[in-house]
Amino acid sequence: MQRDNRPVTKPRLKEKYFREIVPGLMKEFSYKNIMQVPKIEKVVLNVGLGEATQNIKLLEAAQKELAVIAGQKAVVTKAKKSIAGFKLRKGMPIGCKVTLRGDMMYEFLDRFINLALPRVRDFKGVPAKSFDGRGNYSIGIKEQFIFPEIEYDKVEFVHGMDIVVCTTAKTNNEGKALLRHMGMPFRK
Repeated sequence: MQRDNRPVTKPRLKEKYFREIVPGLMKEFSYKNIMQVPKIEKVVLNVGLGEATQNIKLLEAAQKELAVIAGQKAVVTKAKKSIAGFKLRKGMPIGCKVTLRGDMMYEFLDRFINLALPRVRDFKGVPAKSFDGRGNYSIGIKEQFIFPEIEYDKVEFVHGMDIVVCTTAKTNNEGKALLRHMGMPFRK
């Protein structure tokens, strides 16, 4: 529901998907029906912090930063079982995550592909072998500074994150083609 007089716009990547990517994939894989074309279901951002068992402030800072990056509140993840070697008990907070769907997902992917990835030092492209066999793609980021929303001065400690792109693709080739058409810079 719109509260002010600003026009409601679709995310750039979503428009590109329907205008260019769907026809391109239909031609590339010779799909008969538009419903066969793979699409992105969700994007999950996950920060795992083993240090959070000793210092809960680290987890709170990571949760705030993840909320700024994703544009939605992060959920705390807890340990599923106890591991004595890591001084970890079941139910202890060990990280945080955000699941993005719909327009928020397309906005994040657009910012990630066009703004964040080019800011990575010595960037040669993302690895093309990080698919799971069913068209879903995972990538690990070493530091949160690549996102323009993060202010260097306010960061207490450097942490990485995992980004998982879940698609409806049946194979890795279909998933890779979908992400390549969206602009994901895969290594040659």
